[in-house]
Amino acid sequence: MSDLATSQRPAEQVHITTPDTVAEAMMRALADIGVTTVFGVISIHNMPLIDAIARQGVIRFVPARGEAGAMSMADAYARVKGSLGVVMTSTGTAAGNAAGAQVEALTAGTPLLHITSQVDLKFADRDRAPIHDVPKQRQMLEGMSKAVFRLWDAHAAISTLRAAATAALSAPSGPVSLEIPIDLQRAPMQGTSRIGHISTLAPRADDADIAALADAIQAARRPLIWLGGGARGACDQARDLVARGFGVVTSTNGRAIVPEDHPANLGAFNMTPQAAALYAGCDLMLVVGSRLRGNETRNNTMAFPPLYQIDAEASQGGRNFAVEQFVHGDAADTLGRLLALLPDRLDVDANLVHDITVARVESEGALRATLGPYQVVADALLARVPQGRHPWVRDVTISNSTFGNRYVSFAAPRLGVHALGGGIGQGIAMGVGAALASDGPKAITLVGDGGAQLGIAELITAVEEEAPLVYVLMNDGAYGVIQNIQDAQYDGRRHYSALRTPDFGMLCRSVGMPHHKVARIEEFEAALDAAIAADGPRVLEVDMVAIGPFAQAFGGPPAGASGKAG
Repeated sequence: MSDLATSQRPAEQVHITTPDTVAEAMMRALADIGVTTVFGVISIHNMPLIDAIARQGVIRFVPARGEAGAMSMADAYARVKGSLGVVMTSTGTAAGNAAGAQVEALTAGTPLLHITSQVDLKFADRDRAPIHDVPKQRQMLEGMSKAVFRLWDAHAAISTLRAAATAALSAPSGPVSLEIPIDLQRAPMQGTSRIGHISTLAPRADDADIAALADAIQAARRPLIWLGGGARGACDQARDLVARGFGVVTSTNGRAIVPEDHPANLGAFNMTPQAAALYAGCDLMLVVGSRLRGNETRNNTMAFPPLYQIDAEASQGGRNFAVEQFVHGDAADTLGRLLALLPDRLDVDANLVHDITVARVESEGALRATLGPYQVVADALLARVPQGRHPWVRDVTISNSTFGNRYVSFAAPRLGVHALGGGIGQGIAMGVGAALASDGPKAITLVGDGGAQLGIAELITAVEEEAPLVYVLMNDGAYGVIQNIQDAQYDGRRHYSALRTPDFGMLCRSVGMPHHKVARIEEFEAALDAAIAADGPRVLEVDMVAIGPFAQAFGGPPAGASGKAG
């Protein structure tokens, strides 16, 4: 599918070479820096911007059914594409509708530009109640953004856009909000409309810090590297370290930086009993681009080897665990300079790789034993997702928390997209964004019935955009993990966790979405192949009520000091 979908082409395209308004100049500048797709919802306060996109006919505009969906689409698009995501909302409550999804992008460090609007500049921040005005819009945006910019003058339009894009892309990357008042959108452009090259910024580590880290590594016999999402841009360097003798373990957001089938890669089996035993026998762990989050460290109670840390964000040094040394720098640059100080082969224990391989196999085996009939689903996806180079998108659901986040592998770090912040309901929209960013293979998106109901309207967007994706919808007719926690911790009092679940087949038919229900687990593999082979989007619903439960109930995140799920 081309970047400008046939269904979104205006009847007549006017390619503007000399922009007349601020809106036209800024949308042309977006195209000049390589933006090909913008997600959003049209409104009276962003209409000049969207009209410029349509008239210029260069950027594809994807009209979502809500701002939250548009934000999740742009987030997933940016992660898979490896470039700036762009979303457009209107003023006030419309921008607020995107808040939860933008918090997810902030948690994930997604380079994303949220272009929103403002009331006429003379009314902004004055609480005089023009239409769509909210008196604390900037404070709201600050709470969910890496940075917030506002356009104050027409002659500063392009420099303000450049500053916002630079901030979003610079390490540590994240979502940036840009307010463009409606009167300035319509205003005549003043000054240059050329945006030039976007130069991203990254902290450069001190030479002495890197030299000290190199000394510590060369003294280690069983070194591990923990890779987080902040190391996604350092694949070559991380793989070189492993080739020289490091073992590797990852967060869920750092998977596939080192190929997941590498014998020295424990993957995201990072807090199993086997992982704990491995850590106990190692003498150094280098943490790169990871926060060592609570749900991957048993609420920060895991016992680790002596920790050394590299991160582009200065405030992350020793935040969750004490560290022997913190190096503030960009992952790729710092690891590259570190490698230059290390020998081609470290003097490490020859049994380290074997021990990691055994720990992973045993961890995988223990996981599979908990799945019961859903081993079939997990194994079918494992056999297809990495081999077909499919984007692997996951909402928060029991199936993802068990096998999706660690057992089903994928071929490259950008192909893994999941709701890192733990909020349900973003999977349907994320699937659309990932699918439109994919260079060919369908995005395979794992969702639950509970989460699907939060973003169900975006199924229409998937159909309208002919997005190449397969939704694997795990339907147990409830908030399954909540019921498991209620059974384990609340004497089986299942308050408010049962759902009035829609007939997804009927719903899909009403919007033109092909749908197939699997009520016998033996049918899943063939149905998945058929959905992957078909054109456009498909919903493959797994009837968990008919098939039966997991072999072992999943009770949520690891228990903290209180003994309750954290």
